[in-house]
Amino acid sequence: MSSHAPVMSFQPAVSVGNVGQLAVDLVISTLDMPKVGYFYTDCLVPMTGNNPYATTEENATELCINAEVYAVPSKELVVLQLRSPFVKNKYRPFCQTILAWVKSCGFAKIVLLSSSHAYQRNDQQLHGTSLRYLLSSAVEKTIGSTMEKLSGKELEQVAAFPGVNDDEKVFYIPGGGITKLLFTESCSKGIPMVVLLKFCSEGDNIPDALALADYLNEWLHLTATQSENSSLKSSRWKIPSSWKLLFGSGLPPALF
Repeated sequence: MSSHAPVMSFQPAVSVGNVGQLAVDLVISTLDMPKVGYFYTDCLVPMTGNNPYATTEENATELCINAEVYAVPSKELVVLQLRSPFVKNKYRPFCQTILAWVKSCGFAKIVLLSSSHAYQRNDQQLHGTSLRYLLSSAVEKTIGSTMEKLSGKELEQVAAFPGVNDDEKVFYIPGGGITKLLFTESCSKGIPMVVLLKFCSEGDNIPDALALADYLNEWLHLTATQSENSSLKSSRWKIPSSWKLLFGSGLPPALF
């Protein structure tokens, strides 16, 4: 990465339906992003597996771990992919580690891809799109007007004490994992963070991931559209080879 480039960083929240992680998978696979390193942390459950973005038999045996960094210098883009849940009580240390890394790298913007339980929406959130965004004060002035024109809406705040004091409002992101903590910490530290999230339910979350990736692309134009007025096409995304096993490897024939 050139030191003068205003590099942008993406990462998922480990949240309901793994929607952020699946959307990050689509970005890495479609842009054919090379892995440039690992993110060492004791805050995530350890894991290892085969290359999730394998394209040939040769590179299928490459190993992946729970937190890896991918980059495309030409697009000034760095992506951190997380593949396992958090160790109990390690949310806050992880957020501090991430924000320290972000600050030391001097990223121009941090984009957090997340999700939240659809069944816990309030009346306001049931109308219209299921896509939402949040902007820290460090980026609100520069991209606020742009985000307003896209297909998502700013995440509504809810009463902190419903029925007791409806004036005090807070962000409520059930099922969002580290989303709220990372966002509030970014706001207090002056870090430029953009949260994109989708309300969803557990199940087949591929359509949710495609919708979130489309929303991201609507803003950043990571992959080309046919024309400026064309509707967003989820088929533009290259599905990673690992998604074939998203619901397991099927029933063993020996059962029958």
